[in-house]
Amino acid sequence: MAIVLYTDFGASDIYLGQVKAVLHRLAPGVPVIDLANDLAPFNVRAAAHLLDALKDAFGEASVFVCVVDPGVGTGRGAVVVAAQGRRYVGPDNGLMSVVASRSAGSSVSAILWRPERLSDSFHGRDLFAPIAALLARGTLAPERLRPMAGLEVDFGSAELEEIIYIDHYGNACTGIRAAAARAEAPLVAGGHRIARARVFGEAPEGTALWHANSHGLVEIAVNRGSAAQTLGLRVGQAVGWAG
Repeated sequence: MAIVLYTDFGASDIYLGQVKAVLHRLAPGVPVIDLANDLAPFNVRAAAHLLDALKDAFGEASVFVCVVDPGVGTGRGAVVVAAQGRRYVGPDNGLMSVVASRSAGSSVSAILWRPERLSDSFHGRDLFAPIAALLARGTLAPERLRPMAGLEVDFGSAELEEIIYIDHYGNACTGIRAAAARAEAPLVAGGHRIARARVFGEAPEGTALWHANSHGLVEIAVNRGSAAQTLGLRVGQAVGWAG
């Protein structure tokens, strides 16, 4: 059992600590794991595909607090998604829809409860964190949720031929699952034609490659270099197979 944080808050700003304070107060003793807090700001679709790739590292009782929420304070819904034993709490903006669409038997519930103090712009702290804490403790009253037929915003289960995450090495992860990759086809990104290699060291130093990374996604890298810098790549940029 753990509460997993998956946000675009940034690790050096004041927001993450406030969310953790709520979790500590309402679910003391429950481990809190930072999966990612440096997601590309506002890019919900990219974060949705990366979440699906990363979720399986966590036990089936895990509760995810998922916040990439540029529509906070508007009419967008607040939901809990249950899929393969895990629960995901966050906005109904597509962020959890890839997980839901690729998981047989997933379910969605609207969050009806609202706290006495609900800021217009920080639902991660005031709404999603308390719900996640109560779910983790097993004390969430049923009347605080209402079953829904499905999510209002659904990105579906198809591959995403875009860059979805760039790590501090400059490796550029795409939304294409390795199982759907064209094994020997070059990948095109930023106007560059990139050949496949099994691991970094199979390409000459300074040379770009694509490979199946440890998350099961197609990733663009440069051996001992930064693919983002060398090739001019960014999150949201389209990629595609040559030929």
